[in-house]
Amino acid sequence: MSTLCSTEVDFDQLLKEVHALGKSVLRAHAADVDQKARFPAESINAMREARLLSAYVPEEYGGMGLNLVQVAKICETLGQYCGSSAMIYAMHKIQVACVVHHAQNSEFFRDYLRQLADEQRLMASATTEIGTGGDLRSSICAVEVTGDQFTLTKKAPVISYGEFADEILVTCRSAPNAPANEQLHVMVRKGEYKAVPISTWDTMGFRGTCSSGFELTASGSAEQIIPQPFNEILGQTMHPYSHIVWGALWAGIAMDAVNQARAFVRAEARKTPGETPISAIRLGEVDQVLQVMRHNVASMAREYDELRSRDCPGVFEEFGFSIRTNNLKLSSSQQFVDIVGRAMLICGISGYRNDSKFSIARHLRDAYGAALMVNNDRILKLNATMLMVHKEG
Repeated sequence: MSTLCSTEVDFDQLLKEVHALGKSVLRAHAADVDQKARFPAESINAMREARLLSAYVPEEYGGMGLNLVQVAKICETLGQYCGSSAMIYAMHKIQVACVVHHAQNSEFFRDYLRQLADEQRLMASATTEIGTGGDLRSSICAVEVTGDQFTLTKKAPVISYGEFADEILVTCRSAPNAPANEQLHVMVRKGEYKAVPISTWDTMGFRGTCSSGFELTASGSAEQIIPQPFNEILGQTMHPYSHIVWGALWAGIAMDAVNQARAFVRAEARKTPGETPISAIRLGEVDQVLQVMRHNVASMAREYDELRSRDCPGVFEEFGFSIRTNNLKLSSSQQFVDIVGRAMLICGISGYRNDSKFSIARHLRDAYGAALMVNNDRILKLNATMLMVHKEG
């Protein structure tokens, strides 16, 4: 058997294990996590035991060494069982990718990757900031380096699962006198920072992500500052990686909604043997939209892995790539709502009820959050600006 085939078989087995984990743990606690807006500790602990938190860490550091296509597939799989758990996993993976792609020249971060794989540590992110209007390319907070130590203070309106993370990657200006767009990425570690709550997290959907706001005051070794400028990290990794793994987990939630609709149609068909329920036509239509959504995510993930393999980071700064990445986020977030809404119509009142085995209420509430994660209007405006000067070759 060739190495490629062997790798494929191993990943197929891993996906089966992820499905088993989803059925036995994520789905079992999903409703309670949603109802109480609590951190899905059982799910994250199960992922730790399966060593999924280091799936994107290279094998030389003790990780699985998976590519983005494979990580996206895991996100899609987890999304079928608990949207909040899948979102936490996806956002952790975005941070892991930032370190893997941009910090391996640092001895500190090489050691950190080994520690992450060994201890299955969870990373969060503090990118947005009060006063910047959601602009990731602008910071008010500044890191101040004195000798070999740094200090920083940041007011972040949301830090997803920040209370439960082992590390947080924080964006800030490179120095107190630096312009707002001259940014760095700094890792702050539990025990080295103080987080004072400034908002709570009582939302319509993705309630288990526990994305409260905090005023973060941190200090630590200057080695914890990623050497590359944040604008490179954002363009080459955070921006495309985010939209791909988000789209994948949204597709997973949408898949579960369609599966609920399929189960409902089958139940209806058993009541009238020999007849195909009219709702089956609606099922065929929604499955078509879901197929397009999944294909778009998988296609963009393959493109990203291929471009990464060429080792030409400049390609990620091209308008064409940025527009395609933005379009994936726009289309996926819109299709997400469309698919889940259609599935609810198929299930009727059974899909609308919270106490029904065919309930799609949680899926629909999660779906409406997708357009707000980096607001679609902001993305459309950015695309419009790029399209005015970009010409497809």
